[in-house]
Amino acid sequence: MHPSVSLLAWLAAVLAVQFLGYPGLGFLALVIILSAPGAVWPWLGYIRRARWLLLMLWLILAYNTPGEALWDLAWAPTYEGLGEANLQAARLLVMLGSLAWLFNRLGRDGLVGALWALLLPVGRLGLDSERLVVRLSLVMDNIQSPPEKGAWKKMLDAEPDHALGPNVLHLSQPAWRAADTRAVVLIAAMLLGASLL
Repeated sequence: MHPSVSLLAWLAAVLAVQFLGYPGLGFLALVIILSAPGAVWPWLGYIRRARWLLLMLWLILAYNTPGEALWDLAWAPTYEGLGEANLQAARLLVMLGSLAWLFNRLGRDGLVGALWALLLPVGRLGLDSERLVVRLSLVMDNIQSPPEKGAWKKMLDAEPDHALGPNVLHLSQPAWRAADTRAVVLIAAMLLGASLL
């Protein structure tokens, strides 16, 4: 599969998640696990890192959604809030899984190449897509290795050292095949189907 198709599949999954209920989310999570078993451990790592975001999202939705209070207590969340909070938390969990799937499937170079291929037509309209892709590549390089303690202070105090980054970015693109076109049509049909459910 062409890297751009994988990126489009991820984008479609992120959009479709907003329309899915628990059965659809469970099916999508199962597809993620079966199609990329190596993404399970990174997925669990993303969940661990996002635990406070998940908790805050859950609390905000549980307590701020109008409805009938749980056990008729004034300080308790509402039944409707609990339902909405649980559904949105499940959606965020599946979105994190789709991100783990994307990184497992493409890796850094594949993701940069897929983004470059998708932005190529936009570059003809005047947007500097090459610069965007190079910046994304540099960000991904910096994310790979954790910064030393207090590195942000050093960055603010000193002039940046531009010599640390790579001078050349190599992108390799596999040929686009008929199977890739069929996959894009299937992805579009599935996204349309998810939005109509």
